[in-house]
Order: sequence, then C-alpha cells, then structure tokens
Amino acid sequence: MNGFLHFVKKETLHILRDRRTMLVVLLMPVVQILLFGFAISTEVNNIDFFAVAPNRTEAVRQQLERMEANPYFTFKGYIDQRRIDYVLRSGQAAAVVVFAENYDQLIEGVAVASLDEAAVQFVLDASNPNNAGTHLVYLQSSFQSAGSVTAMAPAVRVLYNPQMKSSYNFVPGIMGLIFILICAMMTSVSIVREKESGTMEVLLVSPVRPMWIILAKMIPYFLLSCMGLVVILLLAHFVLGVPMSGSIVGLVGLSLLYLLLSLALGLFISTIAHTQVVAIIISGMLLMLPVIMLSGMLFPVENMPGILQVLSCIVPARWYIEAVRKLMIAGLSLSAVWQECCILFAMTVVLVGVALKKFNDKLE
Repeated sequence: MNGFLHFVKKETLHILRDRRTMLVVLLMPVVQILLFGFAISTEVNNIDFFAVAPNRTEAVRQQLERMEANPYFTFKGYIDQRRIDYVLRSGQAAAVVVFAENYDQLIEGVAVASLDEAAVQFVLDASNPNNAGTHLVYLQSSFQSAGSVTAMAPAVRVLYNPQMKSSYNFVPGIMGLIFILICAMMTSVSIVREKESGTMEVLLVSPVRPMWIILAKMIPYFLLSCMGLVVILLLAHFVLGVPMSGSIVGLVGLSLLYLLLSLALGLFISTIAHTQVVAIIISGMLLMLPVIMLSGMLFPVENMPGILQVLSCIVPARWYIEAVRKLMIAGLSLSAVWQECCILFAMTVVLVGVALKKFNDKLE
C-alpha cells in the first residue's frame, strides 16, 4: 500500500508541475461552461414587428400598447398591406400583425368571421424555422393573454422552466460533454505518454502490481475533475442562474459516477492507442460528435430515427444528461433517476473490466 501511495503522490506532483495539464483540466471547463452557457441561446429577446390596421380603433391601439409594454416586442409602426412582403424580405421586421377591418366587432362577438376571415393574422419570416416557430408562439401568447382573440383558449402552465431559459437545457448537456472529453483525454494521453516514452516498462518492474499503477495514475485526474465539478456547479447556479432544486447529494454522487466512467473510458482508449496523437483524436474528435449529436444535448432523442435512438443508448452522456436535468431542473430526488444510475454503473464496470483485461494482455 505504501508503494501505491507513493505512485499516487508522484503522479499528483507530475500533474501539478505540468501547467498545460492544469489549464486543460481546470480552466477549460470554466471557459466552456461560460461560453456555451451565454453563447448558445434559443431565447427570443426582441421581435420587431409592423402592424397593418385598416381601422386604427381604440381596441387596436390597446392591443399594440400591451405588446409594446412587453420587452420581447418592438413595434416599428403601421404599414400598408402591400408593403408586408417588402419589410419581411428586407429584414426590417420578423413579423407583421394584420388586423381585420372589423376587428372590434369580431372580438366582441358582434360580427361572425367567415371561413377566409380572421380577426388577426400573423405574417412571419420563416427563413429560419426555429425563430419563426418561437415568434409565432410569443405572438399568440400575447393575444391570448389579452383575451382579445381566443377567449376560450386553454390555460397554459409551463413547469420547471417558466421563462424558457436556454441555459436550463444546455448546462446539463455541457457538463456531460466536458467531463467525458477532458477525463477520457487526460487519462488516455497520460498512459500512452508513458508507453511512448518507454517509462511504463520502468514502472512495471516495481513491486507494485500493474493494476495499482494504472489506478495511481487515474486518482489525481479524478481529484482534479472533482474540483472542476464543484466550480462548474457553482458557475451554473450563481452565474447562469440554473436552479439546484433537486437532491444536491444525488447530483454530486451521479456526477462522481460519471467521472469514474469517463476515466475508465480514457483507460480503455489508452489500450488501443499507440501514440498520444491517436489518443487525442479518439478521445477528442471521435467522442465529441456522438456526444453532441446523440446524447440529447442539442437535439431531442425522441425526434431521431429509430436506429439512431438505439445507438444513443450506448452513449454514456445521454443517461447522465437526462438524469442531471431531472435532478437540477425538475427537482426530483435520486430515486427518480435510479435507471440512469444503474446504466452508468454497468457501463463503468464493463469499461473498467475490459480496459484492465486488455492492458494485462498487452503486458503479457
């Protein structure tokens, strides 16, 4: 045991003296969580719109004043109906609200709308369908809240993220991406560097068993990753405003399990990579695409084709991100994510077992 502790101390001192490693492990997660947390945003902060109103009645003016009072809307003025296409094509506005000529009578129920007539029409620029869909929802909600168009519209309650902040969605995804990339990359590169420089053979002739040598190299990275986890959780809560409404103990425990899985993945990569460049390519580039595309970080897994949904099941980040969203955003307890925890634990056991077996086979 003393020999094992000496190896842990040696690896820790080696990492602490390597400023580049310290920057990657500690500074890069902070930069990424801040960059992605503020840069990736699907929130609508300003919708420029014009209005077409043949009769500028008091009801029309009241509706436009209510919209102007909303910080999400900017009223650009009245236009003629023939200029709708021009203002949208030229980018002067994202939408045009068209009021019917008998708008007052329609909303009061005095007149009955025909099949091709509506009290209000929304004309939107859909060159970016994501923005257009969000703009339509905001415009509809502004009229429904006023009760002027759809008095019988159902009441809507948005739970867990009533303000629809994009950081609530992206922070768990960024956590899943950062931890698996950095932990796997640092572990794999560290072990491959020892093999590439020839110092691994020197270590293996020591009285300490090879398995303990590998664990000694992983422990310092695990401790550094724990420090990064604490920093990321603090930034997510106090800087990005992501709630921690669920079980904090469960969130930390789940994250520690995910860190172990990521380190085990790095150990497995080190058994199939012969150079540091290959280890970086496998752990960095080849892992990044599946995590981003198949984990649910950016795109819902439910919307993917069936074959991709099946493939996403083998991506560890998918289960971690789902569990973190339940714990952080939905405010559930650890018992609510037992399935994700079991899957991550099984993946960790399998990766550690396969990696150690392959490592021992290469030594023999």
